[in-house]
Amino acid sequence: MLFWANQTALGEIFIVEENNNITRVCFQKQNFMTPEIMKRTPLINEAFRQLQEYLVGKRKVFDIPLNPFGTTFQKKVWHALLDIPYGETASYKEIAEKINSPHAYRAVGLANNKNPIPIFVPCHRVIGSNGKLVGYAGGLNLKSQLLNIEALNK
Repeated sequence: MLFWANQTALGEIFIVEENNNITRVCFQKQNFMTPEIMKRTPLINEAFRQLQEYLVGKRKVFDIPLNPFGTTFQKKVWHALLDIPYGETASYKEIAEKINSPHAYRAVGLANNKNPIPIFVPCHRVIGSNGKLVGYAGGLNLKSQLLNIEALNK
């Protein structure tokens, strides 16, 4: 596992690479990250390049290899999140229906909260059925910032 941190418009972001895949994006340093494994790699550099393009509205789709670790159910949810178009949102209920688990909207919310690769797997695009922003591991302010970037550059 290798990681690197860069300062972005959202603050310091840590990107983790394992086996030539991005496996985690963190908004704060995690205790599993030690100086011994801190290393820039071509993939991490590319991930940061694409992230910077996204943050200034020049990129709408990421094209780097992602491999989030999670349960089969979580992976189904995260895969469904990749289908939410840039600048649009979906509700937890809509995601539950999309993965053929129409009553599992709370479980979808829990999976969404455990998304290890936020922004690249756009969990910020999931909102409550009433249209309100609810839950985001990086905080609602960050979720709002990400949605505003997309609304301005749609």
